[in-house]
Amino acid sequence: MNDLVRRHTALSDSDLEWLHLLVSEWQLLSDLSFADLVLWVPTRDGTRYVSVAQMRPNTGPTSYQDDMVGHLVPRGRRPMLDAALDEGRIVREGDPEWREEVPVRVESIPVRREGRVLGVIGRNTNLLTVRTPSRLELSYLQSASDLAQMIAAGAFPFPDQQVDMDASPRVGDGLIRLDAEGMVQYASPNALSAYHRLGLATDFVGVHLGQATAELAPSKGPVDEALVKLASGWAPRETEVEGNDAVIQMRAIPLKPKGTHIGSLVLLRDVTELRRREQELMTKNATIREIHHRVKNNLQTVAALLRLQARRIDSESGRAALEEAVRRVGSIAIVHETLSQNLDEQVEFDEIADRVLTMVAEISPGTVTGRRTGRFGILAAEVATPLSMVLTEVIQNALEHGFGPGDTGTVEVGAVRGGGTGRDGHRLLITVQDDGVGLPEGFDPHRSGNLGLQIVRTLVEGELGGTFDMVPAPERGTRVVLDIPVEGEKA
Repeated sequence: MNDLVRRHTALSDSDLEWLHLLVSEWQLLSDLSFADLVLWVPTRDGTRYVSVAQMRPNTGPTSYQDDMVGHLVPRGRRPMLDAALDEGRIVREGDPEWREEVPVRVESIPVRREGRVLGVIGRNTNLLTVRTPSRLELSYLQSASDLAQMIAAGAFPFPDQQVDMDASPRVGDGLIRLDAEGMVQYASPNALSAYHRLGLATDFVGVHLGQATAELAPSKGPVDEALVKLASGWAPRETEVEGNDAVIQMRAIPLKPKGTHIGSLVLLRDVTELRRREQELMTKNATIREIHHRVKNNLQTVAALLRLQARRIDSESGRAALEEAVRRVGSIAIVHETLSQNLDEQVEFDEIADRVLTMVAEISPGTVTGRRTGRFGILAAEVATPLSMVLTEVIQNALEHGFGPGDTGTVEVGAVRGGGTGRDGHRLLITVQDDGVGLPEGFDPHRSGNLGLQIVRTLVEGELGGTFDMVPAPERGTRVVLDIPVEGEKA
């Protein structure tokens, strides 16, 4: 709509915002009217109209099979558009039009803002299935007429009250028509069912909706006056009412077709099951986070016991083995600690990589500096856990075998994430490079190596589905290259 308005019309940005506000609300008018809506705006030179938006009803058959947005119509071809634009009134005169053997009643509703008519809504009703209207349909049509008059007067939509129509109640969810005093004139079957679930046991017509709603909603003190006012429809507001183990979402729309408050529309939807599922999901997420927290605590306890045991062993090789186990358990604990702070099973791995680098560097026999370049990004838990162990083993191996006591040097962990042939076409390329003594003569990383390298090969190739290689660095030391398939990051 922005492109069409700016390309063809002379409307200002504030006028365009008003049209956006209208379009965000006009599904309501379409459903109440059982009609298609097309928004026509005069072009810059005033010789044509351009259709900038279209809406089909959820409550009846469409009268437009084709998309009308972007169509240009010369002025004079549709006299009802001209009359509505020039005279600023709703135009209903004229016989039905025939479109593909379907009779269509056409009406034109001027769209007014601050005294100016910005455009015209063409309301097109398919008359092929017309029959004697029910009380529900009569209430819908009367409400649609009131809203149309408010649009023509510039009183609807309500400024600063843009509604998310995907989340707000719709006409078919439940509708109540109130008079000027807030008394129920009509309630649709869905609306009546929703209030019965709240605990209403009496007939609905003639009941003061605000007072009835406040009485059905549990309250420890006096009746909530704000709820009474809102449910009485005195202001355009939304709220949720809880009572009798039910949750009802409500939206009040004051009706002032001629500038005087004549009543209100209240749209409502039973969202009890939706809120129950949301609560279950919140409880599930909290439980998962608590599990990760407890796993982290248990792993830290295991690491502490292993560390204590290592201090009591006289054998240097035994002590070293237990200290390696401490670091392996610690790397897994870091992942679970991060997961315990998230709402989903994903982690920002850069923080984990930095903590692993710091933890392992503490065992360096010399003075070795660790640093990270690039971004790992967000990884799923099933990737983050084995990858943290892989990094721990690779960095530990570089420190133990690349540097001796008193040596100085650097271990750099690099990460590059981008397109490739992995899941969803993304791969994570990781390099761990040191400037230590380098690889011994004839070393084969795929056959040789200690337990740590065996763990790395198993996790990278078996669990992560990636590749692992260890080669001499270009100038000095060793470079380990890991190529792992990952899912693309969500925008």
